[in-house]
Amino acid sequence: MKTSSKTFISLGIALMVGSTINAQFFKKLAKKAEKAAERTVERRVEKETSEKTDQALDSILEPGSGENQGGNTPTNTGNSPSGNTSTGAPSASSEKSITIYSKFDYVPGDKLLFFDDYANDFIGDFPSKWNTNGSGEVVTIDDSSQRWMELIPGYNIYYIPNTPSLPEEYTIEFDLLTYGMDNKTSSTAGIGVLLSDDPNFDSGQNHVSAWLPVGQYGAFDIRVRNLIKGQGRTINNGVRADIRKVVLNQPHISIAVNKSRFRLWVNEEKYVDIPKMIPENKLTTLKFNVNNIKDGKEKIFITNLKVAEGGVDLRRKLLSEGKVSTNGILFDVGSANIQPQSMGIIRQISQVLQQEPSMKLKIVGHTDADGSDESNLKLSKDRAEAVKNALVSVYGVSTDRLISEGKGESEPVGDNGTPDGKAQNRRVEFIKQ
Repeated sequence: MKTSSKTFISLGIALMVGSTINAQFFKKLAKKAEKAAERTVERRVEKETSEKTDQALDSILEPGSGENQGGNTPTNTGNSPSGNTSTGAPSASSEKSITIYSKFDYVPGDKLLFFDDYANDFIGDFPSKWNTNGSGEVVTIDDSSQRWMELIPGYNIYYIPNTPSLPEEYTIEFDLLTYGMDNKTSSTAGIGVLLSDDPNFDSGQNHVSAWLPVGQYGAFDIRVRNLIKGQGRTINNGVRADIRKVVLNQPHISIAVNKSRFRLWVNEEKYVDIPKMIPENKLTTLKFNVNNIKDGKEKIFITNLKVAEGGVDLRRKLLSEGKVSTNGILFDVGSANIQPQSMGIIRQISQVLQQEPSMKLKIVGHTDADGSDESNLKLSKDRAEAVKNALVSVYGVSTDRLISEGKGESEPVGDNGTPDGKAQNRRVEFIKQ
């Protein structure tokens, strides 16, 4: 068979082009590997720094152990629902201190209106308590049993149709999880929380919204807006905030509405406090939406949504009635580790004790009915003791003014067959002695 010189020339050109392409490919691959190695070193340093900082809090927020004893967040502590854990973002507690915890002033409502952790929903289904004009589904992350709802980007609205109308004073809390966010994520990407007078999918003639950014290449504002019928848009502002690392590490979002006042915290940091934001007696519905994230690459999830009436000053109630009961002191699942967002309540209790130097308190822990009677009794005792230790260690209350006790699951105030009832039963009582 004859082979023409043209054929050899073509073959030679092809081999040269292929060789050039391969060289470029391996050169790019080498650069990526080098950058990956640099990131690994940076992450290791960040992790070691975080661990040293956290040791100062272990004895208070994690009594009896320096390890997590079964938390209520996914085992993925980085930014990878696919199963690959990452230490690229430091833990939420790594940049905090006891001083910051002691000044945290969020107090959750004490009359539960709604709670959902999707425990009774099937994986892959849209949650049964919610409604949407788009789509979404319940998922789990890695090997954790915690369930999350994925919010799909677009003009989709998510809301709870059967929740009682929002009262004058109430609080909203939820856990947020992001995935796939990087320096290419849009500056307008994020999750919106909307309070509205419309019972369905519209924003309504009266509404208030807060927009939490998730982009990483800049420190983007938290946007706050309102619309009041007859007055128009009185507030349309960007609040300076750098929550880039925080949104990568499963933050807890807290909102308090006290008549016209609107406040918002991300973890223990208060970013929004507007005294005349809410059109009073107008807003009835809580809604969520996600926008400007890349479908398939970037994802946003929420769980443990809690809406509760109240959020008022517990100090007056304790002084006047001699007893307060709250389910706002939260613990990791199956453990006595106090979640940092609970410190606002503990701070208020300490202020009562400072004002009344002769007062003594009994702290009583209660659990839901999950697990055995024996384990729940021990858990409730451990949790009451953990609250006592926080009062002593963080706020300097004398230990001889406090006693702790656990009741386990023996005194329920709600139905242990429902998530709402279980949330009511997981509570701490403070009783004047």
